[in-house]
Amino acid sequence: MAKEIIMPKNGMDMKEGVLIRWLVNVGDKVDKDDPIMEIETDKVTMESESPATGTVLALYYGEGTTIPVLKIIGYIGEAGEEVPALPPDMEAAPAPAAAPEPAAAPADMAAPEPAAAPPDMEAGIPQDMEAAAPAADMVAAWDSAFSASEPDLAADGSAPALAPEGPAMDFAPEGPAMDFAPEMPAIDLMPEMPELDLAPEAPATEPVPEGYEFDVAVIGGGPAGYVAAIRAAQLGGRAVLFEKDTVGGTCLNRGCVPTKTYVKTAEYIGHIRRASERGIVNDPNVSVDMPRVVDYKDSVVSKLTGGVEYLLKSYGVTVVKGEAAAKGAHEVECLGRLYTTAALILCGGSAPGRPPIPGIGHKAVLTSDEILDFAIVPHDLVILGGGVIGCEIACAWAAFGAKVTIVEMLPSLIANMGRKAAKAIEASLRASGVDVYTDTMVTAIEDEDGKPVAVTGDMRVKADVVLVATGRDADLSCLGALAGQAETERGKIVVNDRMETSIPGVYAAGDVTGGMMLAHTAFKMAETAAENALGGDKACDLGVVPAGVYTMPEAACVGLDEDAAREKAGDRLAVGYFPLSANGRSLASGEPEGFVQVMVDTEYMEILGVCIVGADAVEMIAEPAALMAIEATADEVADGIVHAHPTYSEAFMEACADALGRCVHLPKKK
Repeated sequence: MAKEIIMPKNGMDMKEGVLIRWLVNVGDKVDKDDPIMEIETDKVTMESESPATGTVLALYYGEGTTIPVLKIIGYIGEAGEEVPALPPDMEAAPAPAAAPEPAAAPADMAAPEPAAAPPDMEAGIPQDMEAAAPAADMVAAWDSAFSASEPDLAADGSAPALAPEGPAMDFAPEGPAMDFAPEMPAIDLMPEMPELDLAPEAPATEPVPEGYEFDVAVIGGGPAGYVAAIRAAQLGGRAVLFEKDTVGGTCLNRGCVPTKTYVKTAEYIGHIRRASERGIVNDPNVSVDMPRVVDYKDSVVSKLTGGVEYLLKSYGVTVVKGEAAAKGAHEVECLGRLYTTAALILCGGSAPGRPPIPGIGHKAVLTSDEILDFAIVPHDLVILGGGVIGCEIACAWAAFGAKVTIVEMLPSLIANMGRKAAKAIEASLRASGVDVYTDTMVTAIEDEDGKPVAVTGDMRVKADVVLVATGRDADLSCLGALAGQAETERGKIVVNDRMETSIPGVYAAGDVTGGMMLAHTAFKMAETAAENALGGDKACDLGVVPAGVYTMPEAACVGLDEDAAREKAGDRLAVGYFPLSANGRSLASGEPEGFVQVMVDTEYMEILGVCIVGADAVEMIAEPAALMAIEATADEVADGIVHAHPTYSEAFMEACADALGRCVHLPKKK
C-alpha cells in the first residue's frame, strides 16, 4: 500500500511550509529516511525524509509552492501501484508559472490514473481528520442550565458551561439573565511531534484470511482504543478505529487531563497566596475568571486530542466517526454500514455512575462530565464520593472559592491508598476549608427553593450544585449483537491474560474489563490485545501498577499497603518511613508535608509496596514501580543506587534504609 508524502509539521506553531526543491523524481527508487525534498519554514530550511522504501509514484506540487502542514504532496509505493493523479482534496494541482516541473516518469512507466474510491471510503469514513470540537457554548442563565432533570448537552456532547454575572446564584426561573462568555480563541491542535518510524513491523504470524476489509477493528477511541489501533498498524495490520465523539476518550476529554489542569491552576493560587513567605510583595487576595479557566483547559485538551488524531493518521489507521457496535465476531456496524474484520477489539470505555438515590435526577445534580465544563464557581458544592475524582475536584474548586463538602459512605477517603495516605489527604482537604464526612450515606436528594439538598441520617446539606463522584460504569454498548454471547461479570467483560473474551478472535481492553480503571493500564491491555489479535501470544502483566491522586499534596502508591503487606509477610514485615519535613528539596520548595513509606519482606528484602504523599508524589512513584517490576530489593536501593541531592526522590532511598534500620538522616531509634 502506497505511503503518503506529507508536508511535515516541525513545531507547534508551524502551519505551512515552502517546497524549496525536490531531491527525487517520479520513478526514482528510495530507501526509508532518504532525503526526498528540501522545505523552508519561518524558522529554518531543512531536508525532509522518505516515509518508506519504494518507488516515487507521484509528486503533486511544484517547487516554490507554499503548502499547509500535513497536506498530502505525493506517494511512495511499489512500482506500478495506482495512486490519485491529483492531491485527494484538490481539483487541480497548483503549478506556479516560474516553478520547474518535477522530472517526467520513465518512458516505461505510465502516468498514474486516479484510483477508484475503495469500499472503506464510503459514507461514514472521513477523508481527512477534523480538528477537535470547540468548547461548549455558554448558556444564558443558571435557571436555563437546570431546566431539565438532566443537564442539557451541547452539540458536541459536552455539558454547557455557565458564565458568571456575580456571586448570586439562583436556580429559580425568575433569576437574572447572564452574558455569554467570550468565545474560545483559536487553538493550534497539532503539538510538535517527534520524527516517527512509520514503516510497519513484520506481521506477528501468517497473513490474515482473505475476504475481510480489515485485519483489526477497534470500537472506541479512548486510551485503550487508539493505542490498540496504532499498535496493530505498527505490526502491519490494516486497522480501523470507530469513535462516536472525539478521540482520547474520557481521559483526555472529561477526566484525567481536565482535572489535572484545574488542580495545577489551584496550585498556582496557593503559591500566590503564600508568596509573601518568600519576601514577594503581591496581593494574596486572588480570584479566578472561570470562563478563562475553562478555555485554558479546553486548549490543553485540544492539543492532546489533535496529537492523537495526528498519530492515527501518520500510521494509516482508518478512523470512522460514528457510534459503532459489533454485529458478530467479524462484523461492525456504524452509521448504517457494515465493516468486516478478521479480529475485533472492544474498547467502549466507561461512563459516570449514578447511584439509585431518590432525587438523583434533580436538575442541579451533575457528574464529572458536566462539571468540568462548568464556567461558574458555585458558592456551595456538595460532592457525593471521596474517591480520586471527588477529592481532586474538591481540591480545585475549594481553591477557586467554592465552599465544598465531601460525603463518603466508606470509613475513609481514597480507600485504595492505605490508611496513612487517606488520613493525610483528608487532613489537607480540611486545612483548605473542605468539610469531610466519612462513614456517611446520602439517602436522598431533596429540593428546597430550586436548590438540591443532600440528606443523610441526621444531616441536611443545601447546595448550589451536587456532584456525583461515586465511580464509573463500563459502557458495554460496543458489544452490540455479542451481548449475551461474550461472558460478562458484574457489568464488565471477562477477558483472559491475553485480553481475549470468551469469543475467539474478540478482544477487550480498558474500562470495559473493569479492574483498575486507569489510562496507563488501558495502554498495556490495548498493546497486548492488538498483538494477539494479529496472531501473537502475549500475556498482559499488571502485577506492578502505580496509582495516584492529584490533590495538594499529591498521593501515590504501588503494590501492597501496610495492612495487606502485614497480612502477607507477618512478622517478617519491616516498614520504612521518611518524612518529607526532613528532605532538603521539600523544605527549600516550601512543600514539607508528606512522607515516603516502604513495606519490605525481610526474608529476601523484597519491596512489597510503597506509599508516597507529598509534592510530585505521582512522579516519584515511577522509580519504586520500575524497581519492583525488575525485583530490585530494598537493600539494593539503600546501598547500591546513588540518588541526586537535593531531590524529592532520595526520600525513597531514605525510607528503604529506614526499613533496614540504618537511615542516617533520621534520629537514632530507641
